[in-house]
Amino acid sequence: MLELNHSKGSSDISNDEDDNSTNNSKHDFKVTPWEVEGEIDYNKLIAQFGTQPITSEIIERIKQVTGEVHPMLKLQYFFSHRDLDWILNKHEGGESFYLYTGRGPSGMVHIGHMMPWLFTKYIQEKFGSKLLFQLTDDEKFLQTQDRSREEIGHYTYENILDIIAVGFNPDKTKIILDTRHIQHLYPIATEIAKRITFSTAKAVFGFSNSTNIGMIGFPPIQAAPCFLPSIIENKPTPVLIPAAIDQDPYWRVTRDVAERMGYYKPAQIHSKFLPSLGMVGKMSSSKPETALFTIDEPEVIDKKVSAAFTGGQATVALQRQLGGNALGCPVFWYLRYLFDTERQSDERLLKCSSGNLLCGECKSDLSKESQKFLGEFKKRREKAKDVIAEFMFDGAPYEK
Repeated sequence: MLELNHSKGSSDISNDEDDNSTNNSKHDFKVTPWEVEGEIDYNKLIAQFGTQPITSEIIERIKQVTGEVHPMLKLQYFFSHRDLDWILNKHEGGESFYLYTGRGPSGMVHIGHMMPWLFTKYIQEKFGSKLLFQLTDDEKFLQTQDRSREEIGHYTYENILDIIAVGFNPDKTKIILDTRHIQHLYPIATEIAKRITFSTAKAVFGFSNSTNIGMIGFPPIQAAPCFLPSIIENKPTPVLIPAAIDQDPYWRVTRDVAERMGYYKPAQIHSKFLPSLGMVGKMSSSKPETALFTIDEPEVIDKKVSAAFTGGQATVALQRQLGGNALGCPVFWYLRYLFDTERQSDERLLKCSSGNLLCGECKSDLSKESQKFLGEFKKRREKAKDVIAEFMFDGAPYEK
């Protein structure tokens, strides 16, 4: 029997007409599926979106399976969830779950995009999960008037190479391209769409009279892969979505209709945003000088890191005297999240705050580590060109 009572009777959608984002005017930052601005208060975001913080008890339960605590959990890069405890209950009871994540191919991939993917790969390895990876090429074509299908097609191909280069298990990973695999999504999407009113869509997504009807009709397409595993497996199948917190509005409306459709509510685990190399905000393709892309050459990486904002003082003398603010420094956080061991990071923090470490030293470390990491990644990316068909949902190749 399908157990549908893990969040029985509750709705993830509030009645607040401003539910679509945490708004600048109220909290000095904004988070929607299409915009992330300002310095984000993640505790306020948990309250605004109605999610739950990841507790030490949940981390310990994950450790029972993995044998370790992943750095992204230990450092609270993944900080919030919906029904992660329920997913663990299912796993402990012998029931497998699918993973589902995605990417909107509107540009080249940078390290910030990759963070949830790296964690998804880890979960796939440790829990043996199958993965559906959705590419929302339709959404990115609809989102703005100045993008052509040819441009989106180019980025789709490039993004596919990045996805494969992450190292997902080809036997347990399928890439869904919306415009190509719509026949598998649309029947589910229509069932979702008929249960969501325009009033709800406006409240959750902030749609207005100027929003084109393609964008208004898109959310059920992104929701559909939440239920596709149950159709593939021909039985109710739990789904866990690792993704950045800005995508949560999609899952709120999905969870609200899931049980009425006879499916489990999809569970989520939410990540923070990798900070920009600039003064404020997340790493963004719209500010390429503050982002490290997977295709960046070594000299470009070095130039970007050298120009990065830091938490250091204005002069070497002041740095030695007063110490730096490592916790406000994106260079420190990149090293902490991606390259330093816990011991190395703690030592770096102490040396910086005591004035015994200069910003140039940290920048040098980050530049060298990033060049090494992305250099190896580019080799895997090149090899990915020969195995695209293995990863596609229909088993057919994709050419730009």
